[in-house]
Amino acid sequence: MPAELHIGMDAEKTVLAPYALKLRTGRATRQRSGSVTEVVPMLPSGVSRETRLTSAARLSLALIFVSAVLFAVGVPWWLPITASAAVVAAGWRRQARAARAALFEVPAGEGAHTLVTEEEQAVFKRAVGVSRRIRRTWPALPGMIDPELADRSLTRALDDLGALLTRRQELRRLRTEIEGVRRQDVPDDSPAVLALAAQRDRADGLWRETGEQANRILHSLDRTALAGEAFLRENQIGETARQAEIVLAGLAAEQTAPAAEAGPELADRTAAVLTAYRELAAAANDAPGKFIRSSYSTDMA
Repeated sequence: MPAELHIGMDAEKTVLAPYALKLRTGRATRQRSGSVTEVVPMLPSGVSRETRLTSAARLSLALIFVSAVLFAVGVPWWLPITASAAVVAAGWRRQARAARAALFEVPAGEGAHTLVTEEEQAVFKRAVGVSRRIRRTWPALPGMIDPELADRSLTRALDDLGALLTRRQELRRLRTEIEGVRRQDVPDDSPAVLALAAQRDRADGLWRETGEQANRILHSLDRTALAGEAFLRENQIGETARQAEIVLAGLAAEQTAPAAEAGPELADRTAAVLTAYRELAAAANDAPGKFIRSSYSTDMA
């Protein structure tokens, strides 16, 4: 299990590795949550080549003036000129990089995975989104979970899912290649045709197996997020009920003289409050089940 997991998603692919990711072009920001670091690409700056040339020319003029002043006070001419050229070149590279769309280098080390198919990228992106929901519930669960253990389990689940989806995209490519083989005019009992059929059955079996394993991880992540969110909603409902009880108790204490309209109004208000809380409680109990039944019904078919 990796001690850390770095995840990057650009327009071409999704990469994850147990070490820091590198960018081929563009810029990105890093958002760390526990042992998971998401590297988020930044939008291109949109600065054109002409604008960059103008900026470099203005900087060069300023540096030439500084170099002349330094030379006049006795500094060797080559020193400020060399430093000025390095500054202009560094500024040009930084602006040129920022003007391009961010693309990650393909990690080649051990434990790294790269997803290039749209289907597998979409599944992993959704899993990362669910993992964010899970992490947002942890601050409200003090003493109920071990943060370090939960963080390791979540990181391992994402890493295992990435490995499964990497295998799955290879199986997708292989199945497409097998289905595209032309078998016209070849006898059905040919050894080559029988061997191809056997490999197709094997690929189909692995396809179903990886789909079931990936679905188990997805459903476990989903159930964890829903359980935490349901607990938070339950706490919010309970706190609202306690506040309503205090308010209603105060209203009852202030009622010093009976009135023909006061009694029915208070009863109606209390009934409305209790009805609202019953509806909230019913929704909180029903929503997780409905979500689980509807989620991922077609992801890994």
